[in-house]
Amino acid sequence: MSMDEIEPDYKYHRKRIKERFLDQGLESFREYEALELMLTYAIAQKDVKPLARDLLDRFGSFQKVLEAPVSELKNVHGIGEHAAILINFSRQCTQYYLRRTIQKREIISSPNDLVDYCKAAMSHLGDEQFRVVYLNAKNEIIRDDVLQEGTVDQTAVYPRKIIEQALKLKAVALILVHNHPSGNPEPSLQDRQLTSSIIAAAATMDIRIHDHIVIGRNGYRSFREEGLLQ
Repeated sequence: MSMDEIEPDYKYHRKRIKERFLDQGLESFREYEALELMLTYAIAQKDVKPLARDLLDRFGSFQKVLEAPVSELKNVHGIGEHAAILINFSRQCTQYYLRRTIQKREIISSPNDLVDYCKAAMSHLGDEQFRVVYLNAKNEIIRDDVLQEGTVDQTAVYPRKIIEQALKLKAVALILVHNHPSGNPEPSLQDRQLTSSIIAAAATMDIRIHDHIVIGRNGYRSFREEGLLQ
């Protein structure tokens, strides 16, 4: 075999890491190895292990790499547009999958699916976001609306707007969801006051509030689970 026919080490490594994924799945992978596998599909003819490590050094964790905007990913030397889009696309695929999973499902009997979706969609956000999940009589999701982005308070979130949309959609119940960019999902006094005002407005139209879920980076709090729906 001539020198030109000898397979470079990185090609053998790529083949081995793909075989390992097929055999063991992703759970056995370290963070840089998961990124490395992803990058093999965007960057050809190159050892991508150093790039995977550079991404982790730059952003701090696998989760934060996937949460990074395309523009910031491209600032990492060696990461071009194709690789940056693939990384961002991977995170959005997760959200898309989880969203489809919870649609047309009796969500009250499987609240963990909703929490997983909300965490994937909201836990990484730098600003507050307030969502309303509208449910039909079977407790299936009709629609998931982002009602407010930025500071979430009683002056920004109008209960009347929520109820008007519920009537338009013929929703009979709602789940409120918002995130705390600080990372701590503990409901604030303001969160409680806002929830009470929405419950009062919904009651006038015989619309139930099933829950208010607060999402943090590493967890969540449920008003229903903590007995705060009053």
